[in-house]
Amino acid sequence: MLIQLSIKDFAIIDRLDLGFRAGMTVFTGETGAGKSILVDALGLLLGDRADSAVIRHGCDRAELAAVFNAAGNKALKALLDGQDIPCEEDEIQLRRIIGADGRSRAWLNGTPVTAQQLREAGEALVDIHGQHAHHALARPEVQRQILDEFGQHGPLLERVGAACRDWQESARKLAALSGGETDHAAAMELLRYQIAELEALQPGPDEYAQLNAELKRLANAGRLLETARLTVTELREEDHALSPRLQMLLGTLRELRQLDDSLGGSIELLEEAAIRLDEAADELRAYADRQDLDPGHMQELELRLSRLHDLARKHKIKPGELPERLLDLQRQLADREGAEAEVESLKARQAEALKSYREAAATLHEKRLRAAKAMAAEVTARVRQLGMRHAVFELEVNVDDGETPHPWGRDQVEYLVNINPGQGLLPLRKVASGGELSRISLAIRVCSRDRTIPCLVFDEVDAGIGGAVAEITGGMLHALASQHQVLCVTHLPQVAAQADHHLLVEKETVAKSTHTRVTELDAAARIEEIARMLGGLKITSRSRDHAREMLGRKAASG
Repeated sequence: MLIQLSIKDFAIIDRLDLGFRAGMTVFTGETGAGKSILVDALGLLLGDRADSAVIRHGCDRAELAAVFNAAGNKALKALLDGQDIPCEEDEIQLRRIIGADGRSRAWLNGTPVTAQQLREAGEALVDIHGQHAHHALARPEVQRQILDEFGQHGPLLERVGAACRDWQESARKLAALSGGETDHAAAMELLRYQIAELEALQPGPDEYAQLNAELKRLANAGRLLETARLTVTELREEDHALSPRLQMLLGTLRELRQLDDSLGGSIELLEEAAIRLDEAADELRAYADRQDLDPGHMQELELRLSRLHDLARKHKIKPGELPERLLDLQRQLADREGAEAEVESLKARQAEALKSYREAAATLHEKRLRAAKAMAAEVTARVRQLGMRHAVFELEVNVDDGETPHPWGRDQVEYLVNINPGQGLLPLRKVASGGELSRISLAIRVCSRDRTIPCLVFDEVDAGIGGAVAEITGGMLHALASQHQVLCVTHLPQVAAQADHHLLVEKETVAKSTHTRVTELDAAARIEEIARMLGGLKITSRSRDHAREMLGRKAASG
């Protein structure tokens, strides 16, 4: 509820600080004193369009601030959390400054916000009834919500919402698994094609490196063979080859060993070298015999390498990475094939959720139709009590044919009114008269069980009425104040007498400067003000007695 409202340099208000309490509070005073200006200031704090014309004459800006108690206001808390606006306590502070250039700045709990964010917060805090932007009853979602509160559809709404959430969760998981059914099928087909192509090529581990080495060898096979054969010749096949000459040297050394035994170590090393030379010659001969100079084999190797390069290029990897690529694709295919089973399970769950949703939504639709009929009759009766004797109020409940589930069901709800015979039913938002709209809104609010918006403001609710109708209007406002904080601008004593708190708005002119003053009236002052409202400028003892009687009736009924 609204706790405090501060206004500076706004219209004819120079500075004003007002405190508010629970229950019903009325603003009274002479015409032009500034009662509706207070409502306009509150509207700007709640996101109405700003205009430099509201700035007090001679000032460069207007400053507005308000403090609300947001305890239990789940919608507001969710909104603030979603926008990372701090709300550590139950109080929320709104502030707005309008500059001479028409631009404005706004804050929520000290955090700079846009006018749209301010408006969204305002819609969860206050509903202004009259010709103002914050008339929540004009919004379809509020109309539907009030009907559901009237019909006590909470448990059924929870069933609809739970089925909707199940459907949405299944849809989300399906999208994550498959990226859409068409995309999933295309991805599976591509995977199978890529795997088949790689399996047909059968790239082996380290094959690419081995093929390159083999191709390099074949490319130099002639040189390798020639060198091997030449080396064998030099080692043992010519007269002066290394091996025969080494044997000749060994023979000489063995003879000399008889003269000096210390030559034995050198002889042993040379004998070992002779053995190694012979082994090397044998291996080189065998190597030369194994060399393949077949050009066809070299072409086969080149073709194989070309195929590996082509496939690697398609996958945008190196040829040596093809075996790992094949394993990766096989794993992806296995995962997707495993996911297909989960997809089928999710599709079944989604279908079951949709079935439950449609059944619950159909039941909710029937209950809404019955509740709409009962609410229409009750609101019509209340509206007629408020002076619109021929008024008719109806609720239109239409099924939305869309396939996508919604947490509120499949219904679109609209409030329709016919105030004058022969005009036909019109949407509530098209009611032109501020007074009529306020009284219709009052009747709806009294009949509804909706408690989501804590503060209700009624401006022009008493326009064009008086007598018994005015007293009934005051009684309805007071009854409504047992569930909401109610603020009401009124010219009627029958309404003012029903209030829990009474604020007098006066306009004063001092030294050629006009400003507005607001005073909370005590019991004695209330008698004087209600007597003034009853009798005009001249207050008589009879009007005071009548005022006391009206206040006494309110006290007795309260």
